[in-house]
Amino acid sequence: MTFGSLRLRLLLAGAASTLVALALAAYGLTILFERHVERRLAAELVVHLNQITAQLEPSMEAKGELVLAAQPADPRFEVPLSGLYWQIIHEQKGTVLRSRSLWDSELALPPEPDVDDTIHQHRIAGPADTELYLIQRRVELPARMGGGTARIAVAWDAAETAKAVRRFAADLTPLLTIIGALLLAAAWVQVTIGLRPLSHVRSRLAAVRSGKNRRLGADFPDEVRPLAQEIDELIDARDAELARARARAGDLAHGLRTPLQVLQTEIERLAKDGHATVALNLSTVTRTMQRTVERELARVRLASPQRDSEANVAAAVEQVVRVVQRTPDGERMDWIVDVPSDLTASIDHDDLSEALGNLIENATRHARHTVTIAGHRDRATVTLTVADDGPGIPEDDLAEALRRGGRLDERGSGAGLGLAIVTDIIESWSGALSLENANPGLAATLTLNAPPRP
Repeated sequence: MTFGSLRLRLLLAGAASTLVALALAAYGLTILFERHVERRLAAELVVHLNQITAQLEPSMEAKGELVLAAQPADPRFEVPLSGLYWQIIHEQKGTVLRSRSLWDSELALPPEPDVDDTIHQHRIAGPADTELYLIQRRVELPARMGGGTARIAVAWDAAETAKAVRRFAADLTPLLTIIGALLLAAAWVQVTIGLRPLSHVRSRLAAVRSGKNRRLGADFPDEVRPLAQEIDELIDARDAELARARARAGDLAHGLRTPLQVLQTEIERLAKDGHATVALNLSTVTRTMQRTVERELARVRLASPQRDSEANVAAAVEQVVRVVQRTPDGERMDWIVDVPSDLTASIDHDDLSEALGNLIENATRHARHTVTIAGHRDRATVTLTVADDGPGIPEDDLAEALRRGGRLDERGSGAGLGLAIVTDIIESWSGALSLENANPGLAATLTLNAPPRP
């Protein structure tokens, strides 16, 4: 799998999220364990503090001094630098009592401003550069103990808590590793099952391409079904385009093949009669027409046209008008062309030329004196109008004029088949052809999509 693989991307995303989640879980569990240890330690130290406070008595030997009636039960208080310590400061006398575990050290107890018999927690420096977790209470001594106040404190080496946390983390790591491996395996299964519908889409597309199926169908999960529907609609649109292409090829074969055969016969006759120059010119024109027929027939075998094509409308109009002006009908016409030189439309240049050729030839054939061609852009559309000053078409026959093989074509007006071909071309580029009587004459309007402005 390459990085372009959706499966790999999902697995990497799953692995990354799993690692982040496990890291956060490890951190959170460690913090919770540390808090738990500290609470247990605080509870244990409170027990020691209460025991020491209960055993505090006035000294029988030295008046005003304090002693413990009995040492705390925990033996660590007797072991030097064991990590568990106690200390008492008589604030008026300045005397200090401390556990044997402190040896020759003395704790710098934090001052307490109030005598509230409340236990306070601190972290202080301890012997041998250690950090201690300390609880302290400031009490008021009764008169039999000489009065005044005293601070009673019990401390525990914080390094022991850190060791316990590290041991917990070491025990937790294998468990989290196993959980991570299971989560990654679950992610792989989830991605495999989740992407399986896409494999079905690919196999069904292959079946459509091979001709075994016509459509993908709708039996997909809800998330994939819209994609399958869009593909089916795209297939429908492609079929419609191919149908139009076949129809256009048939129109060309019907409209050009027989005249070309007749023209070729006349060319041969002219050559035999000694008109070699005329025959050569006509042969050149015939070959051009044959290439056009071959081009249209080839389009049937090709895929749909390039939708990012752009055509310069003014250039296409000039090309067609230049050809039509050489015909007998074109020579007698006055031509009015009002098309901006930079006007472009989203259509293939040859398709636009062919559509304009049909419209301009029809206008020339029916016009009395003038053919007008105008074009402009309106936001996202390009409008191109070809108008003549002829008799026009009866209103009832306007729709029939656009129908393939309509009655107008059968009467020899030349409007039926040619306009139907123009409609096929323009609609294949998501455009439209409309006809309306201009009084006088007929106006044929092409509406095309305009390319995005730079």
